Amino acid sequence: MSEPRSARLGGLRLPDPVIAAMRGELAGCAERVVSSVIREVPSYSEPFRGRMGRNIETAVTMALSGFLDMTATPAGAGPGSRVESVFEAAYALGRGEARSGRSMDALAAAYRVGARTAWHDLSSSAVEAGLPAAELARFAELVFDYIDELSAVSVSGHADELATSGRVRERHLERLAAGLLADLGTDDALALAERADWEPPTTLTAVITPESTLGTLRTLIDPRSLIAGTEAPGLDEHPDMTAILVADLDSRGRRELVRRIGDRTAAIGPSRQWIDAKGSYVRALRTLGLGLGGEESSVDTDDHLVPLVTTADGSALADLRARVLAPMDGLRPSTVAKLTETLRAWLLHQGRRDDIAAALFVHPQTVRYRVGRLRELYGDRLADPQFVLEATIALA
Repeated sequence: MSEPRSARLGGLRLPDPVIAAMRGELAGCAERVVSSVIREVPSYSEPFRGRMGRNIETAVTMALSGFLDMTATPAGAGPGSRVESVFEAAYALGRGEARSGRSMDALAAAYRVGARTAWHDLSSSAVEAGLPAAELARFAELVFDYIDELSAVSVSGHADELATSGRVRERHLERLAAGLLADLGTDDALALAERADWEPPTTLTAVITPESTLGTLRTLIDPRSLIAGTEAPGLDEHPDMTAILVADLDSRGRRELVRRIGDRTAAIGPSRQWIDAKGSYVRALRTLGLGLGGEESSVDTDDHLVPLVTTADGSALADLRARVLAPMDGLRPSTVAKLTETLRAWLLHQGRRDDIAAALFVHPQTVRYRVGRLRELYGDRLADPQFVLEATIALA
């Protein structure tokens, strides 16, 4: 357990005349501290001017008064309410600096400059008031310990504010990702983006991938990418999968994602304008729903456009298929199956008998017989471009 603040900073009781002399110099000392910080720490050259500078001078005066309170307190006594309020103010200062966007390095530099200036002024007053040389070293140690404590408390406040604001921003980004996958309007999306301090990229690309790959993929993608998570709509049917909206994914990055995902079940949607990210996600989700993506097929939805198109309206496709195969009504199921695969191969290979035979693993004479049977059933329709189009789509 760390030592109590009063124990770390106590142990020296200054004579009343010395304390009184230093108290008389506090206002001027505070002014010189602020001037030194403005001059030596660029981050504060503007913020500490004018009204804010005067407020900081008051705060410095209060902090130094708290320090003198400690030097006037008998050994073993508590630090006093003013001293505690000084440390509370230091903590609040750290949080405020984080909210203002200034780094802890800048605040630490301001403390160092302030400590040096304060020590110069206070030690001069103390010596002039008769502080013995033997106690001057202990006094110096006390000054710098006190300011180190203030700095440490401010660091804690700065870190706490960053952690809190980071969690708040993360929640805003999660809401933004969820909104983009729903029907969030442009104005609402822009408002969420502003609250999350998120600069919209040109495009977003939906990637649905096992949650276990998230750590690896995050190192490859733009920091503006959004994590929609395992709660993205439709993922309840795909356990252990998560959704990512990847910012400005180019062709090279796309290939690298495909490589890193490997043969895992996953789907990478098309790149869309960031506000239209839902379209990319829906396509990736449909690809998984069709049993495509990973294992023995590509995770890139661009490689599955034909099945995606032909299954876009399952009912319409079933009706079209029934119409194309209507001439076979009444035939035995086994015969229908053989003639259907032959018709499909005939369409895809544009009637080339040897190619059809190779595709179906049958003898060319068998193909000749089946095609002859199809001509009996379909007649002139096999030469009708409209029928050829319908049959190609229906049997694709």
